[in-house]
Amino acid sequence: MTTSSAPLRTAPPGGPVPAAVSGDIQPPQTILSIPPELHDDQLIVRMGIRITSWDPERLVGTMPVKGNQQPFGWLHGGANAVLAETLGSIAAGLHVAPRGAVVGLEVSCTHHRPARGGEVTAVCTPLHRGDRVATYTVSITDDRGRLTSSARVSCLVQKRGARAEDRSHR
Repeated sequence: MTTSSAPLRTAPPGGPVPAAVSGDIQPPQTILSIPPELHDDQLIVRMGIRITSWDPERLVGTMPVKGNQQPFGWLHGGANAVLAETLGSIAAGLHVAPRGAVVGLEVSCTHHRPARGGEVTAVCTPLHRGDRVATYTVSITDDRGRLTSSARVSCLVQKRGARAEDRSHR
């Protein structure tokens, strides 16, 4: 695992993720370049997922329980999977930015306890960041800091232009 001296990036409360300044790592919103006319159709928007902080070793996001519940009033397990896969995919995108490609490969969730209200917070950290596959672990907690779900997300990744560079070093 690589280490970085880059500071943690944090979104202002209730505001968008701040734009990166020259020399910073790519912010998540540059990875998620969505045409404005398609913005409201995105699952991340419909579910209320917000990226609240990021750096090369940690990506944090939140999601409200309300609106993402199953019939018993608990957070839907599929919503946990969407939150985990969203963070894992964005983290993989940051790994290969600015010119990489990412495709989800696998997501596996274990649900430990129900979340009944408020919002959940997910913390995504890398397990492996390779040239072809990147794998992340995502821990999801409720408003009281209790683990509600844990997930593992793997993505196929490709750094565009890397193949040509590899051939030139043979």
